[in-house]
This record gives sequence, structure tokens and C-alpha cells, in this order.
Amino acid sequence: MSEIHAGGTTGDASPAGHSAADWLSFAAAPTFATMALLTLLGGAPDMMCSTGQEASPLGGMVPMYLLMTAFHLGPWLRRVSGRRRSRK
Repeated sequence: MSEIHAGGTTGDASPAGHSAADWLSFAAAPTFATMALLTLLGGAPDMMCSTGQEASPLGGMVPMYLLMTAFHLGPWLRRVSGRRRSRK
């Protein structure tokens, strides 16, 4: 039985067998990591996120982007673990 992918078609949406949603899931982690790096290097203070001197060290945009990167690493980790299993 074939699966229904995002876009409403059945079967594979690309030659590699991944749908558009699969490819977008791979884009999330590098995008958030890039945003964290750009925010860190930009040096702009997090005016909207800082509440004063008692602010948490986890406050601000850089930690938020790093957490989002960690939350979206699932597709990358599955791909890496699949490659390691196929080599054995």
C-alpha cells in the first residue's frame, strides 16, 4: 500500500523517495543553528528578551535558537544512525 505525502499525491514525491515535508524537516536544524550564529556574531542586544540584571543565563535569542536546533535534530540523527547500520 502506498503512503499519502504532503501535497496529496501517492508514492514518492522525489527521486530519492522523500516528500517535500521530509526535505523541510532537514532544513530546520541548520536554519536555527545559522540564526543562532548570526545573532551571536551580530552583537545586537536582546532588548525584547532581557528583563534586567536578574535575567536567566538561558534568556535571549541565542539560547532559544540553540534549543530549537536541538529539538529539530531528529531527522539528522535518524539519517546518521541509518548510515551507520547499513555500513555494518
